[in-house]
Amino acid sequence: MSSGKIVDMTEGAITPQIINYIVPLIIGNLCVLTYNMADSVIVGRFIGTDALAALGAASPVMNIMLFLMVGICLGMSILMGHFFGSGDIPKLKREISTSIMAGGAFTLFIVVMGLFFSRDILWIMKTPDKILGDATAYLQIIFGGLVFSFIYNIYASTLRSMGNSRVSLYFLIISAVLNILMDILFVAVWKFGIRGAAVATVIAELLSAVFCMVYVHQRFPILRFARHEFVFDRGLLRKTISFSATAAMQQITLQIGKVLIQGAINPLGVYTIGAFNAVTRIDDLIMVVQQNIGHGTTGFMAQNHGAGKFDRMRRGFITGLKLVLLYTALLMVPVFLFAPQLVGAFITDHDPRFVAPGVEYLRIMAFLYLLPGLTNLIQGYFRGVGRLKVTLAATTSQMLGRVIAAYVLAQYFGLRGIAWACLAGWICMLSYEMPIFSKSWKKISLLSRS
Repeated sequence: MSSGKIVDMTEGAITPQIINYIVPLIIGNLCVLTYNMADSVIVGRFIGTDALAALGAASPVMNIMLFLMVGICLGMSILMGHFFGSGDIPKLKREISTSIMAGGAFTLFIVVMGLFFSRDILWIMKTPDKILGDATAYLQIIFGGLVFSFIYNIYASTLRSMGNSRVSLYFLIISAVLNILMDILFVAVWKFGIRGAAVATVIAELLSAVFCMVYVHQRFPILRFARHEFVFDRGLLRKTISFSATAAMQQITLQIGKVLIQGAINPLGVYTIGAFNAVTRIDDLIMVVQQNIGHGTTGFMAQNHGAGKFDRMRRGFITGLKLVLLYTALLMVPVFLFAPQLVGAFITDHDPRFVAPGVEYLRIMAFLYLLPGLTNLIQGYFRGVGRLKVTLAATTSQMLGRVIAAYVLAQYFGLRGIAWACLAGWICMLSYEMPIFSKSWKKISLLSRS
């Protein structure tokens, strides 16, 4: 396995650099999506609509915890990269050990809370009694597996901080394949029901965590800790929290918004819940490319902003915009035309009570996918120039607009109302971002000419 390399994006052709940067990110995120996609397809086809609805009701709560960990580990990796780059290995080890102990303790707290309060959380979200038991069982097993998810993320962050971004991707691919195979084994062959799908996901997370741990200990001797080196540093903990807070809050805000929207969906019945679970998986698959064009923009902007190369920043953003426009244009027609086949892939009987609302949703969304592409690109720009508070405020405005619209529209228009609520959220987000972006863009344009 390659150790990876650092790419200097302040020189050379812009378009190939951005594409080469985002392709591994897209592959990695697609692997993550296969966890939920495989669960949904296999559960829907081999167990039924009720189980698929239970999975959909549990997913937003699960995602809050997972994205909270991703945000926390992002802050940790920034400090790790700083200490590794400066050659301060003792401090790097203190940061890793402090992160493992603090993050591990926090994870165990979340696990315990999840095991005791999963049912209460789902009840507050108005999950129908018909699927409450299955949703609770699935969520409790997933909460138990959060320990393995944290271990994987902290080791993957350590690898990336030392310039190795590919190995964690390899482990994700292996984990995703294993997850699909075990889903088939536990659900289709052994008939363990929705609990089998949860166990399959946890085992896949366990294996990816073990692979990362073994690789780090074998290939990076400097990360083998002597007993006296594994310490808890309060000063570093405060610094780590300050780095992690904004990224984690943004992820949590987004996921809490999704939980609240699930609360607007749940009173509409089991078939609508199942259909929403299916179209959400399709949305995630479509938007992952847009999200990673945004992440690619972040990396490109950060390097060139640091180098003071403002003209390259302008040209890099325009390249990202062209990629967003091209990608959106290519997917609009297929999503609209093949919406029945996309939704129908999640179940075997093609029950119109499940398929019809999903098709209505997707055919509206087909014409709206440009908006998340634009918002992701602009978010990437602000992250790259270090304005993380803008990205947090923009995400908050989006989710507020989307949640309020969802509760108003869903009761009258069903799943179509949720699609229009997405539009309302993106309009709120762009209304907040565009004036700030316009001022920043004018400043960069002036600097690029000087």
